[in-house]
Amino acid sequence: MIDLVLIGAGTGHPDHLTLQGVRALQEADLVLIPRKGADKEDLAHLRRAMLDRHRPGGAVVEVDLPVRDAEMPYLQGVEAWHDAIAQAWAKAVDLPQGGTVAMLVWGDPSLYDSSLRIAARLDWRARVIPGITAIQALCAAHTIPLNSLGNEVRITTGRRLREAGFPPDADRVVVMLDGACAFSTLPPQGLRIWWGAYLGMPEQLLDAGPLAEAGPRIEGVRAAARAAHGWIMDCYLLARNDAH
Repeated sequence: MIDLVLIGAGTGHPDHLTLQGVRALQEADLVLIPRKGADKEDLAHLRRAMLDRHRPGGAVVEVDLPVRDAEMPYLQGVEAWHDAIAQAWAKAVDLPQGGTVAMLVWGDPSLYDSSLRIAARLDWRARVIPGITAIQALCAAHTIPLNSLGNEVRITTGRRLREAGFPPDADRVVVMLDGACAFSTLPPQGLRIWWGAYLGMPEQLLDAGPLAEAGPRIEGVRAAARAAHGWIMDCYLLARNDAH
C-alpha cells in the first residue's frame, strides 16, 4: 500500500512550510516533484530548494505532467487530464514493498487544487497537511482583513466571475484561477480590488485601488510579468466600496 502525503507548501516562500510539513517530508520514503514544462521550471526549482533545505539527500522522483486538452469541453477535459496525471504518478512511483510518498502542493491541497481528486483515482491512502493559502498570503501582503465586519466572503474562479458576474448577494469575492483578468468584464463602478502575483516569492507584485483605476494597471503589469517569466500565479479580492 502507498500512503500519499499532500503537503501544503505555501505560495513560494520557503518559510511557508510548516513544522508538520517538514517532519512529513523527512519521514517519507520518496518525494514526488511534478514538472509542468520548461516555462514553469521555476516551480520545480522552488520545490527542490525546499527539499535541499529540509530533506537533503532523500529519495526524489520528478514526473512530467500531461497537458489538459483545451479543445475538449471544460469539465470533460479536466476529468481526462486528471486520469492522465494519476497514471503519470503511478508510473513514477516504484515502491514494490509499499511506503510513503510525499508531494509539495502550492497553497493548500484542499482549496482549488485537484491533488486529492487525482489521488482518489489510485489505490493509495491519502492524507493532507495544510499549508498557507494564496488567500492568506494575499491579505497578509496587503495588510487587510479578508472579510468586512460581520460579513461573509465568497471564493470563486475567474471562469465563474466571467460567466456570472459579481455575485449580487456578496460584498467581498476572492477570485482564483483567473488566466484572463475576468475583473475587466465587470462594471467597475463601486468596486475595489486588491491583487497579488508570485505571492511570497522575490518576484511578488501587488496593486490595489478602485477597480476603474487599478484594473488597467494590473492588466498591463500581469501581461508583462507573464511574458518575462513564462508563467504567472495570482489571485485577488474584490469588494464593494461600501464594504471595505
